[in-house]
Amino acid sequence: MKNYLLTSAVTSALLVATFVGAPAFAADSACLITKTNSNPFFVKMKEGAEAKAKELGMELMSFAGKVDGDVETQIAAIENCTSAGAKGILITASDSTVVPALEDARKAGLLVIALDTPLDPTDAADATFATDNFKAGLLIGQWAKAKMGDSAKDAKIALLDLSTAGVSVDYQRDNGFLKGFGVDIKDPKKMGDEDDPRIVGNEVTSGNEEGGRKAMENLLQKDPSINLVYTINEPAAAGAYEALKAVGKEKDALIVSVDGGCPGVENVKDGVIGATSMQFPLLMASLGVEAIAEFAKSGKKPENTEGLDFYDTGVKLITDTVAEGVESTSSEDGMKLCWG
Repeated sequence: MKNYLLTSAVTSALLVATFVGAPAFAADSACLITKTNSNPFFVKMKEGAEAKAKELGMELMSFAGKVDGDVETQIAAIENCTSAGAKGILITASDSTVVPALEDARKAGLLVIALDTPLDPTDAADATFATDNFKAGLLIGQWAKAKMGDSAKDAKIALLDLSTAGVSVDYQRDNGFLKGFGVDIKDPKKMGDEDDPRIVGNEVTSGNEEGGRKAMENLLQKDPSINLVYTINEPAAAGAYEALKAVGKEKDALIVSVDGGCPGVENVKDGVIGATSMQFPLLMASLGVEAIAEFAKSGKKPENTEGLDFYDTGVKLITDTVAEGVESTSSEDGMKLCWG
């Protein structure tokens, strides 16, 4: 199994930056602000932004919260980027309490682009480059339902979410999965309001391996017969697998997830994760930097994908077990695509 804790430790110093007496930026500069430096998803996003900025001759400064949910650090980064004269901000917001600071940035003339996680309201950003997170969840739900066949009606479902903050990426993936599996999701912007008896419960993970392990342990205490596990991302899935393995149940439960990072695809190949929905964070970031460069040059803002309120950067289901009626890509091919 690919372990995410070592990856996080290795990259822990890479993304957090803090201004002390913020310097003035060049006219074509941009800021990248991610949720945390403990998830390799954001490392890849940073790589994409840096590569595109270098290609375009732009100055890029990168920041991150200390942990997922560290809104205060994100707000401080927004304020510093605004006062330093950046032309635009790319942000994966921990939650929408950052919106007032982003509104001030827009009033100051900055282009604000949300990456991966739409803001609430969506138009708090000038544009959003993201996965269709509901579709990502829908795909793994449809796959799990097809894979389980007749036994799906008696499933015992564990839902391992990000937090209780009501973050869009969290409820969209969770509810997409449930919808795909055939559960009445009630309010599509809430989690845990379903009355389907197959659901054992929801637990938060903070999107990391340790959180996934603890969440899985809690739900197994509630119902040891859990046989289907949804996770917000692949680090949480890895933790869930370790908790199942510790009690000898790793072969009794099907795990599905979202991210499609190379470590996660390896876990699909190894049978730790049954299926995952692949995102493209490098593409999100590079498109975002291009948009800021164009805005700096012409004042033009990016447009959404037709019929959506964001620019859809795509999603692919990665699995080595083909399910009838659900289009998928193998882990072998997924390794060639992961986090492009």
